[in-house]
Amino acid sequence: MNTKIKTLALLSLFALPATAMAGDLSTTINATSDYTFNGVSQTDNDPALQASLDYAMDDGWYVGAWASNVDFGSGEDTWLELDFYAGKYFELTDRVSLDAGIAYYTYHGDDASDDYYYPEIYTKFGYTSSLGQSELNFWYSWDYFGLDAGHYIAMVAHTFTITEGHDIRVSFDRSTSLDKDKFSWGEDKSYNHYRAEYMTSWEGFDFNVAVEDTDWDTDLSDTRAVLSVSRTFNL
Repeated sequence: MNTKIKTLALLSLFALPATAMAGDLSTTINATSDYTFNGVSQTDNDPALQASLDYAMDDGWYVGAWASNVDFGSGEDTWLELDFYAGKYFELTDRVSLDAGIAYYTYHGDDASDDYYYPEIYTKFGYTSSLGQSELNFWYSWDYFGLDAGHYIAMVAHTFTITEGHDIRVSFDRSTSLDKDKFSWGEDKSYNHYRAEYMTSWEGFDFNVAVEDTDWDTDLSDTRAVLSVSRTFNL
């Protein structure tokens, strides 16, 4: 079943119907000092190289794929995360937007890596005002990390401009397991994540410097600074 879903995702990305081929194809390459997912390192506190391939259509539909090296430690041989997603972006008003879609996370390295595959649906609401861009985002999986456990993440965030080309984004999110017997964060069903980041661009490169922390007490989720440099190419 996992192989079938992965194949369908690839087909949706590369075998688009001719009537939908009015849009933009792009790829983004990103180098980061640590790949953190909601404040938890996915690379055992080491750097990561990441890449995405995205196709956005004029009517708001999009499909894409994203990859990164990972390291879960403890003798794990899983070294690659490869994700697929598809959704649609709606401009509900001149100030309110909605981004809704589905994602599928896959992991590779050894036979056990297949057990981590899981699906996810998401909705992201945006509101633009004179004070900047506000967000209210939700993610939900009914099979988190392949454990048949429900799990959701809720986030609020706001981005404001200091001066032209220099932005600050602050966010708060909470990750919650709906079945603590199958999946938990240590001994808890949930944890909180806080992040503040500075964003700017120079000569076609995008720079991001972030400071983040969680209330989950492990060396993979403690206070840290993360530096990322990326560049997007239109194909």
